[in-house]
Amino acid sequence: MANFNSLLVVVDPTRSEQGALSRAVELAEKTGAQIKVFLAIYDFSYEMTTMLSGEEREAMRRGVISQREEWLTEVIDGYADRELPIQVKVVWHNRPFEAIIQEVLRDGHDLIVKATHEHDKLKSVIFTPTDWHLMRKSPVPVLLVKQHAWPAKGNILAAVNSGSEEEAHISLNTQIVTAANDMATLLDADVHLVNTYPGTPVNIAIEIPEFDPKSYNEAVCDHHVKELHKQAEHGGIDVCNCHVKEGLPEDIIPRLADDLDAELVILGSIGRTGLSAALIGNTAEHIIDSLNCDVLALKPAGFVSPVELDD
Repeated sequence: MANFNSLLVVVDPTRSEQGALSRAVELAEKTGAQIKVFLAIYDFSYEMTTMLSGEEREAMRRGVISQREEWLTEVIDGYADRELPIQVKVVWHNRPFEAIIQEVLRDGHDLIVKATHEHDKLKSVIFTPTDWHLMRKSPVPVLLVKQHAWPAKGNILAAVNSGSEEEAHISLNTQIVTAANDMATLLDADVHLVNTYPGTPVNIAIEIPEFDPKSYNEAVCDHHVKELHKQAEHGGIDVCNCHVKEGLPEDIIPRLADDLDAELVILGSIGRTGLSAALIGNTAEHIIDSLNCDVLALKPAGFVSPVELDD
């Protein structure tokens, strides 16, 4: 899982420091992976040049691309002493997430690396930026990079849904644990597993007088603990590093990540799209907003991106 061979690094043209590239270089030095630095650019003033000839419009487009290629070349020159093979590619596209995914499909990259930044909470739910589109639609894992370092002997937190009996969730749990173990080997880190479960439904306690919420909660907790311990034992992880908490994952996981000073959180993204995604988002996305460390988001086995290559 973590034997990444080809990293597609998405750069941010508005920043002088490229955290995603720094992280990709760090990863490539451990895995021997190839790196491609990628930028999708579109100058909307181009739409105002219809009075120009086709040749003039093409010259303008090529000029913008050439400027960005020169800038990216300067950026990667800062890593010349690392002796890593780093490619540069700039494409003209007005939907960056589509261009990124199409590049993955075209050249077979197996990991997208992209730096994140804080988003206004309301906009992150209603107006989904490139990060969220990648989370939902990328056919390969996405590593979202924040400012937290990757120290040796650090902690990796893997978020699983151990209480589910759905085959898709069971398979995704296995992927997450495998990825956590692989990354722990690369980073010389310890793996922790976290699983959350909902508390007693209030309406049941009110409507059914004989209902015992305490016994119900204990039974649910015991079930999740047993299942998480099975997952840990199967993955060769110390059960002492298992954390079962009552509450919402978007509340529990960031809090535990802070307590552990985790360098990386690994979770699954089901890839919800459409109106439901626009209105309520995805649990994984709510979690990422609150985390101060890197996040590796995985897709279920067999996931097919809705983005296709242009003809």
